Amino acid sequence: MKCLLQRVTQSSVTVAGEVVGAIDHGLLVLVGVEPEDTEQTVSRLAERLLRYRVFADAEGKMNLNIAQAKGAILLVSQFTLAADTASGNRPGFSTAAPPEQASTLCDALAKALRKGKILVETGRFGADMQVSLVNDGPVTFLLEI
Repeated sequence: MKCLLQRVTQSSVTVAGEVVGAIDHGLLVLVGVEPEDTEQTVSRLAERLLRYRVFADAEGKMNLNIAQAKGAILLVSQFTLAADTASGNRPGFSTAAPPEQASTLCDALAKALRKGKILVETGRFGADMQVSLVNDGPVTFLLEI
């Protein structure tokens, strides 16, 4: 499972002109699910996202996690993160999980993150989504579990 997380001051997902998820201060998390990913992968990733310290403390150092910073998460499935880009001029998607598996695990990740008692918004799995964000910093990290 791969996640691209971006610290944001605001972010939203629109599908067919309708905003389906939006947050202010927090993290935009784009998730790529791979065939070997399981519920255990989801648990490890949720724990890591909830504990990951990317928000500034009073001294300006990245020492606060999402809950300590009173932030929210916008979770968006993005199968292209799981693409094989090792060679050639066109990405291959055989390294991405099938849609049924990916949808189930993305839902499980949202549920696991909500146990952290923070606001979790989502995109719409499989939809043509327009994602907007204001990257704070910019701060962007790639997490792989």
